[in-house]
Amino acid sequence: MQNFILAVRGIVTSLLFLAIFTTAKAQTPASKIFTKADTLRGSITPERAWWDLIRYDITVKPDYESKTISGSNTITYKVVSDNKKRMMQIDLQEPLVIDSILFNHSGRLHFTKEGNAWHVAVPEQKKATEGNVTVYYHGQVRVSVRPPWSAGWTFTKDSLGRPWMTVTCQGSGASVWYPCKDHQSDEPDKGASLTVIVPDTLVAVANGRLQLKKDNADGTTTYKWAVVNPISNYCIIPYIGKYVNFSEKYACEKGALDVNYWVLDYNLTRAKEYMPPQVHNMLKSFEYWFGPYPFYEDGYQLIETSHSGMEHQSAVSYGNKYKFGYGGRDGSGTGWGMKWDFIIIHESGHEWFGNNITSKDLADMYIHEGFTNYSETLFIDYIFGKDAANAYNAGIRRGIKNDRPVIAKYDVNDQGSGDMYPKPSNMLHAIRHGLDNDTLFRQILRGMNKTFYHQTVTTQQIENYISKQAHYDYSKVFDQYLRTTQIPRLEFYLDQDHKNAFYRWTNCVSGFNLPLVLQNENAKLKVIPTESWKKQPLKSNEAPLFDTAAIVKMYYITAAVVEKN
Repeated sequence: MQNFILAVRGIVTSLLFLAIFTTAKAQTPASKIFTKADTLRGSITPERAWWDLIRYDITVKPDYESKTISGSNTITYKVVSDNKKRMMQIDLQEPLVIDSILFNHSGRLHFTKEGNAWHVAVPEQKKATEGNVTVYYHGQVRVSVRPPWSAGWTFTKDSLGRPWMTVTCQGSGASVWYPCKDHQSDEPDKGASLTVIVPDTLVAVANGRLQLKKDNADGTTTYKWAVVNPISNYCIIPYIGKYVNFSEKYACEKGALDVNYWVLDYNLTRAKEYMPPQVHNMLKSFEYWFGPYPFYEDGYQLIETSHSGMEHQSAVSYGNKYKFGYGGRDGSGTGWGMKWDFIIIHESGHEWFGNNITSKDLADMYIHEGFTNYSETLFIDYIFGKDAANAYNAGIRRGIKNDRPVIAKYDVNDQGSGDMYPKPSNMLHAIRHGLDNDTLFRQILRGMNKTFYHQTVTTQQIENYISKQAHYDYSKVFDQYLRTTQIPRLEFYLDQDHKNAFYRWTNCVSGFNLPLVLQNENAKLKVIPTESWKKQPLKSNEAPLFDTAAIVKMYYITAAVVEKN
């Protein structure tokens, strides 16, 4: 499921790591002062609250030379509460402008502008009724200065000098290129269509399935694509270029999945050899851990693009230049990241976390990024084994800055630290180790994707679900890793004859209770430290389990042997 969070992580090595784990993000300074515009963008205002999105039908005609677009969006909605104020908020960012708005395909509506929010006067409508507004717009577009890390259109050329266009908009919002209800909590329940009018020398690809291709006899061709499943605003994306297609039906949990690959014509041969094995491994491992691919009805597409890649639902963009790792590099420093294509695996992981399960508020984006970051570890576990996965997960910690909490401020379109990638991933790995039951852990992950299927959620829902299913209260563990910058410290010592161990947590939130399973080839011991000293009688083969390096390798904590009190 990405387009926002530029997580700059310190030194050059960390910057590389960041690029791998933030495929298109721009993070907010901790000192930012929020404005009314932030509230209009990031909260459910009264002008948003009374209506629920049903469907988008978008049409856009981009002009490569002038970097302008014109288009429309018919927004179908259901009235969920009285709208006696008779005002609707539609979002469209400057420099684009709205030309006119029609209500139910007929009468024109009056509107005013407040920054990027457009206030539309609509008739009073009864609760439970459906209606629609069609918004016509045009203008100069915002051009992305560093796609996918900045929002806007990309107008570039392929290696043969032919036009190549797309959009990236996560975080900044889809209203950077089309009018919409630009809030993550509300997705169009019955899907969306995207009609793209392009020069007849080019091909337009978008989410879902092709519904229509029409030669307009004026030098242009119209392509209409559609999804039937709910979809985030920022995931609806056009790709325009000299594309060719190859496809397959791949046997998955729910049957044959339609898999389509769209690549530049001159890359067809290498793509046919390179892409399917990576996609097959991805589908096998992620369906094992997370459950069936969430969008069988819309199929899965991998689409070559000019930037590094993004998680656009059922239309994953790929720009990793047919190299393993991230552009041929390994952010974990372990070597395990060089045995698979980072973009195919990571961005496809978002189909489960980000696209299937979507956070209601940008502040909870770790639900997208942390779980998807952990999907890399689980992919390695499935393909290469547990030792490789443990090494990789420990390796990605070098990207953690602990500059500020992972969870940000709510209702202002704010986002937390770029640590939302590797830090929650290490938290989940610690929970898994402490649980010491991979069958149950897998059931929790699969259960999440079933319970919250095609839903928008809060972090409280996710946290409560994991604790309930694990039969253990992890609330303080979530508080520690998501809401503070402290790394918990395990302090311990053994008595003189190594018959007893004494241990406690420090540098942690009150009540921190992460269980630790300590093990080697000869023994296993589960302990649940608290902030007070606890005593653990030891068998003769259990003393070696209290090894700081071994403990820290498995858990994102610090550990130290201290003097006996």
